[in-house]
Amino acid sequence: MGFQDLLHQVGGQGRFQIIQMGFLFICNGLAMQHILLENFTAAIPGHRCWVPILDNDTVSHNDTGILSHEALLRVSIPLDSNLKPEKCQRFHQPQWQLLDLNGSSPKASEPDTEPCVDGWVYEKSTFPATIVTKWDLVCESQALKSVAQFLFMTGTLVGALVYSHLSDRLGRRRILRWCLLQLALADTCVVLAPSFPIYCSLRFLSGLSTTTIVTNSVLLTLEWSVPRFQATGVTLMTCSYSIGQIILGSLAFAIREWQTLQLAVSVPLFVLFLSSRWLAESARWLIFNNKLEEGLKELRQAARMNGIKNAGEMLTLEELKATMQEEREEVQNKPSLCDLFNSPTLRKWIQLTSFVKFVNSMSGFGLLFNLQHLGNNVFLIQVLFGITSLIAKGVALWAMRQIGRQKSQVIFKFMLGIAVLVLTFVPQEQPTLRVILAILGMGAVSATGACAHLHSSELFPTLIRARTSGINIMASGSGAALSPLLMTLMVYSRPLPWIIYGIAPILAGFAVLLLPETRNRPLPDTIQDVENLKKDSKKGKDDSCVKVTPF
Repeated sequence: MGFQDLLHQVGGQGRFQIIQMGFLFICNGLAMQHILLENFTAAIPGHRCWVPILDNDTVSHNDTGILSHEALLRVSIPLDSNLKPEKCQRFHQPQWQLLDLNGSSPKASEPDTEPCVDGWVYEKSTFPATIVTKWDLVCESQALKSVAQFLFMTGTLVGALVYSHLSDRLGRRRILRWCLLQLALADTCVVLAPSFPIYCSLRFLSGLSTTTIVTNSVLLTLEWSVPRFQATGVTLMTCSYSIGQIILGSLAFAIREWQTLQLAVSVPLFVLFLSSRWLAESARWLIFNNKLEEGLKELRQAARMNGIKNAGEMLTLEELKATMQEEREEVQNKPSLCDLFNSPTLRKWIQLTSFVKFVNSMSGFGLLFNLQHLGNNVFLIQVLFGITSLIAKGVALWAMRQIGRQKSQVIFKFMLGIAVLVLTFVPQEQPTLRVILAILGMGAVSATGACAHLHSSELFPTLIRARTSGINIMASGSGAALSPLLMTLMVYSRPLPWIIYGIAPILAGFAVLLLPETRNRPLPDTIQDVENLKKDSKKGKDDSCVKVTPF
């Protein structure tokens, strides 16, 4: 295609692309931290009811002065089935007779209990303060924490729909810059939220912009890369998610107070927003939207940074028009959202890629939302998952180079499904094996996610790539939102949610087989290019001697 020739004229994959990708890498890493932030800022610490004889300094202890803290706790808080103090109940009156029962329950009538009408006392050794302790999101209010997470994920769905359309209309760079500013403002103001509803509203605004930063960063990387570097570039972008997880786990370990941690990951976004004024727009998008002079300017800037001398003389408006004439004639009538579904090929591909993204997100967040089942050190687990994801994406890059996008996805999806299904039936008494299987599962999630991200981006044409990415992100966000809801099925059968998490990736692996391979093929720019890709893939099955360019 013509634009690939232009990229080679301006230096191929040089210093310009490296600097641009480095900036986008940082943006992606910070955006991922905001997605996972509530693992720490909304952590639920140990808690019990507030009781006067223990927690009111003004109460005269009289006879209780000789009693230990454990004894006072025993007469004030009932025990649960595990002989641990109840978190949401207290005795209506101190039950002094329990001190003579050696910790066993009385055989007479049970003492009267009541909810925590005076509030709660929180264990502060791990998390001195979180949004849970600030607004008492425990006991009957514990579901409100899930409401905050659900609203954030809803924001990602709405943002994917709205901003993906605007990215195709107004440009990748402009929308990316706006989302950086919106995320910085919303998640910085979160620390000043006077009430929980306002906190939820700000997190919804954060969700609107988070996934758009990720999507547009990948699009800018992809559209500035020559075909042989596209897999490497997109995989490096997805590696930023893993780096973000590792840094977040380390920051959360060092900064336990939620407001300080929130600021630590939000304030740097203002610096990125100010720095993004030097970010280059996608020249491919500019040219195909008839902004030839702006596209030429970006190409000349790339050529200068890549060390190409006399870039202004080599690249002229006339040469640009001649090189891209055929492609520009094909896109005079810009496709609408309806055109995506009028084309049988695009309609099929969108359905399949959306299903794949939905399943990958559902199973991945199923593991990620249940870190507490793996151990008490959530900081170490977060870092461990980040390291595993980083290694898995390196393996995914190698696999995509060697065997292609399609087969790589199938293998990793089968690995994910098998790991989760085996994990389902491993007893809790074998925590080491459970951690190993969970790590293998998260590695498979990361690997298949990297493959799916690149594969879907290479399938769809330039003029509608952001919109199709938005549809896929909506599917991914739906899977993430559904994931915690599936855990409610444990009421009927404890392994049922995990069985669903395991079977779904295997089904998605079969769905990937219905998509064409895109390795070593140039990016499509029009719907006609998609139809040609389909024809070429059919020819490839009959012609085993097709020459491809190695990575």
